[in-house]
Amino acid sequence: MEVNNMFFTYFIICFIVSSLTISGIILVRRVFQKQLSPKGQYNLWFLLLFALILPFIPVQLLPFEYSYSALDVNQSNGTSPSNMITEDIQHSNWIQDYSISVNRYNLEYLNIITACIWIAGLLTMTVLAVKAWLEVKKIKRTTYPLENKGVQFLFEQCKEQLNISGNLVVGESPYVKSPMTFGIFRNYVVLPGNFDEWLSMDEIKYIFLHELNHYKSKDIATNYLIVIFQIIYWFNPLVWIAFRKMRLDREIACDYAVLSSLDENCHREYGITIINFIAKVSRQKNFILANQFHGSKKQIKSRIERIASYKKESKILKLKSKAIFTILGVLVASQIPLISAMANDNNHYDFKDEKALYMDLSEHFTGYDGSFVLYDIQTDQYQIYNKNKSTLRVSPNSTYKIYSALFGLESKIISNENSTIKWNGTQYPFDSWNSEQNLTTAMKNSVTWYFQELDKRTKAGIIHSYLKRINYGNLDMSGGINEFWLESSLKISPVEQVQLLKDLYTNQLGFKEKNIQTVKEAIKLEEKNEKILYGKTGTGTVNGKEINGWFIGYVENGENTYFFATNIQNEENASGERAAEMTLSILKDKGIY
Repeated sequence: MEVNNMFFTYFIICFIVSSLTISGIILVRRVFQKQLSPKGQYNLWFLLLFALILPFIPVQLLPFEYSYSALDVNQSNGTSPSNMITEDIQHSNWIQDYSISVNRYNLEYLNIITACIWIAGLLTMTVLAVKAWLEVKKIKRTTYPLENKGVQFLFEQCKEQLNISGNLVVGESPYVKSPMTFGIFRNYVVLPGNFDEWLSMDEIKYIFLHELNHYKSKDIATNYLIVIFQIIYWFNPLVWIAFRKMRLDREIACDYAVLSSLDENCHREYGITIINFIAKVSRQKNFILANQFHGSKKQIKSRIERIASYKKESKILKLKSKAIFTILGVLVASQIPLISAMANDNNHYDFKDEKALYMDLSEHFTGYDGSFVLYDIQTDQYQIYNKNKSTLRVSPNSTYKIYSALFGLESKIISNENSTIKWNGTQYPFDSWNSEQNLTTAMKNSVTWYFQELDKRTKAGIIHSYLKRINYGNLDMSGGINEFWLESSLKISPVEQVQLLKDLYTNQLGFKEKNIQTVKEAIKLEEKNEKILYGKTGTGTVNGKEINGWFIGYVENGENTYFFATNIQNEENASGERAAEMTLSILKDKGIY
């Protein structure tokens, strides 16, 4: 099993969902005990089985991996890849990127440790399940047909009484001490050897009715589901407790089904038949893949008490049971959005554009995971390298400063005429940061403290409303006003970066035109050959390592405008400077800049 950074998240999701659902079912059973029939109490546990599946329902059916297709275009013309940057790119005076390192806990080891522990438990439980299966196989091998013709006829009568037409194998085995049913493709009803020597025909009838009701209720298949979920959720003790209660509820529901098919004067005899097994037969070890007539003394006591208090289910009680099941089912299903949010964490942008062309630019990305997105406003067409990564949301880092500036301008914290913020005297590793800044100098030197101060003055609530207004990535500011955009909670994909730049350029965001123009001037980088380059780099530096590099922007050439976003990721040396070098190399290859 591949270990990834989401493993611990899924582990927590599984624990929370299973624990909440079990707690809810137990609470409902206690509060509404008198409003639930025995069958209704048992049915509530099927909501647990549904809930245990929820964390494994994929948020996206398949992750889109990059592959070549008829729409792919390879526009490489044999020029040098990005690790051979041309001389004019190397000497661009704006390309140096500034960033400060943030400290983050590395969950990789936690994921690995958690995965190893879970897999070890999984393997152990699987071995036990296989052992149980081999024990069932042994019972099958030692089962021989019934010789007593009267008992065979009685079995067929019981099947007819319960309207069962399936072909079941009925026999006896010296290996079992308690009647049991098991099997998926071929179902068995097996009794202890020489059972007819110490059981009356009436007792045998009660046993057959009990085991056949298990068959009729598909309890054999449920057994296998329980075993599968116990293997997967072995780490949660509440799951073990829940399944133990579920098995008892199943036996009680089965007892009630038998009682409902018998005359009232037979109810006492049915209970005595169960008690006789305690007196005459030592308890057999539990076969997890079979339904057993016998059980622990505590279980037998609960069953006898319920049999003694048996009352035929009224229509009102059945309706109440269905209503409680439905309400609880809605509450269990309401966990789906939470599971989806936790599992997916809005990590991918749902991009649907039939006009997108996918190209191979792998030579430019040697040594890096990454993506390049280009949008031609004239042809209204996207060109994309790495389909999956182009929609993957990652921290924007300093590219967010474009919108921090816009929000500050719109909120009148700064203006085109006066955008100066005084330096508070804190010494930073870059000399250009250690002085008062205006919007132009702060953007040019990517002065992080300037935009942090700008955000503080703008206020978190206003910023979040602006983020929602422009639909900026996952909109998550939970990382705090100072760092939510620095390898923290806020994330955005390359495709979304390009779409936002296009909307900014054409002022589809609904901001004041003068503020849009001020931001455009602030991100203007250089002009040559009647082409103007606008853009912003961004570097995510975590624990001293550059792991996330951005370069986003657009090129005006007089006739057309091209919008682009490059993102690269690596364990180190993935900087905005490197992303800019790659981007300029690609744009040069395409004749855009």
